[in-house]
Amino acid sequence: MTRSYLPGILAMAAVVVASNILVQFLFGQWLTWGAFTYPVAFLVTDVMNRVYGVDAARKVVVSGFVVGVICSLIGTQIMGEFGPLVTLRIAIGSGLAFLTAQLLDVAVFNRLREGVWWRAPLASTLIGSSVDTALFFSIAFSGALTFIEPGNDVSWAGEVLPLLGAGPQAPLWVSLAVADWLVKLSLALVALVPFRVLTAKLTAQVA
Repeated sequence: MTRSYLPGILAMAAVVVASNILVQFLFGQWLTWGAFTYPVAFLVTDVMNRVYGVDAARKVVVSGFVVGVICSLIGTQIMGEFGPLVTLRIAIGSGLAFLTAQLLDVAVFNRLREGVWWRAPLASTLIGSSVDTALFFSIAFSGALTFIEPGNDVSWAGEVLPLLGAGPQAPLWVSLAVADWLVKLSLALVALVPFRVLTAKLTAQVA
């Protein structure tokens, strides 16, 4: 690990810690504040990939995963109104989703890195974000995976309601997942601006 990777590692750690804290606070009916900070992790990974290469990006991802595991362990020891702030299913879902999605982001970005500048970050983030959402919400809240943590009652997440309050009938956790996914897709487009600025600045410093 070289010193040049340190800002990326610190940035990823900051995003993971902030997201783990902000996920405890609701934003409207379907989202938490963490939904707006977590997608920045993909920006950090993509910037590192563009400027320092695929190996550097993977190291930053692993560092973020380790920080996330530590946050989850701490969360399991903090009791909230309905039990631990972080349940086993949430911890497993969070860790597996993060590691899978981020490494997929790195691989897709690396495959497309020779194309036009926006294609690699946009495609990798869209694919990674979609996988992240699908893995986390299904592992954490789907009734089909109750066996992961039988003592954790997630029946509230299976309550059937109109999708996002207006669509077809679906379990509550599906609405939460769709809302989260839509935010990630929107931020993937917005992130192209800071990606362009940061990569240009950092590439000039490295050259």
